[in-house]
Amino acid sequence: MKSCDKWYPAIAMIGIDFAFAVVNILLKKVVDDGMNHLVFITYRQFVSTMFLAPVGFFLERNSRPKLTLGLLCYLFLSAIVGASLTQYLFLLGIQYTSATFSCAFLNMVPVVTFIMALPLGLETVNTKSSGGRAKVLGTVVCLGGAILMTFYRGMPLFSSSQPQGAIQTVDQALIFSLAKRKERWTIGSIALIAGTLLWSSWFLLQSNIARSYPCQCSSTAIMAFFGAIQSAILSFCIDRNLALWVLKGKTEILSLLYAGMVGSGLCIVGMAWCVKKQGPVFTAAFSPLVQIMAAMFEVPILHEEIHLGSLLGSIVVIVGLYALLWGKNKEMPKCEPNVAHQTEEIKDQEPQFQVVEISCDSRPP
Repeated sequence: MKSCDKWYPAIAMIGIDFAFAVVNILLKKVVDDGMNHLVFITYRQFVSTMFLAPVGFFLERNSRPKLTLGLLCYLFLSAIVGASLTQYLFLLGIQYTSATFSCAFLNMVPVVTFIMALPLGLETVNTKSSGGRAKVLGTVVCLGGAILMTFYRGMPLFSSSQPQGAIQTVDQALIFSLAKRKERWTIGSIALIAGTLLWSSWFLLQSNIARSYPCQCSSTAIMAFFGAIQSAILSFCIDRNLALWVLKGKTEILSLLYAGMVGSGLCIVGMAWCVKKQGPVFTAAFSPLVQIMAAMFEVPILHEEIHLGSLLGSIVVIVGLYALLWGKNKEMPKCEPNVAHQTEEIKDQEPQFQVVEISCDSRPP
């Protein structure tokens, strides 16, 4: 029975990555159908709040510390950096590029977070050790993969068959369409880069919040509530057309419910359980599966093209990510030199692990 228990975290992570891949496909579908980005984010954060608030209330009622004004300000800022603004940029990136391409940038989040954590003292690098050199090498390789994906598309590798009517197109219109797609791809790539930077910054902010308010469900529910308010206000400031808030069809409704309850609720709880059982490195090792699964759905369902540049860049990013994780895992045993000081060591290093724990999962809430 104990041997079977060891497989539960792996099975859970495969299921979680599958759920996230479905979320990305649904997001691509609804934004392509014309749903307003900020309206979608508002509804999604509201659904997440309604789902997580009762869960956090009952499960964490005995361990929840008192909310202070300073902590609420942190959570409000966390909602801006990690929910409303970041999700808007990622939705823009998904719409202008593809779900598979966006997943590749999500794999970049652990590396960017690692770079940001260095000057803050939350991460250290010892270039004399193999683990430290692996972290540096993995960071450089990952950044190289991101640059390759952004500036080189290459020829399409997998492309769905187009309808006969789409083939009979005027040459000038085709040239204009290709130029427009290239421009949109560039805008989408810039949005994904900005979203990655903000998402990585959120993890550094979250590490401070987790120390003062370690109730994950409750803090996520509060952040989702603030994110819904922020997105709604920003949406009304940009466009006051109430027709934007009317959901059109079952696809939008089901996508919102799934993204809010599963993508921002159950998956976060599941990843927290896997981290508790097997550690952050084990959890992060499964993150590239999201991109692979998204590609498996995207080509036959959304009829998207996969280009050579995206494939090569994704492979480079994944290699760099695993090099970084291997280096981090290599240094972990050194953090616990003996049993007598184990408790004190873990307490001292908890902020450092908190950043890695969240950033390695690298999924927007």
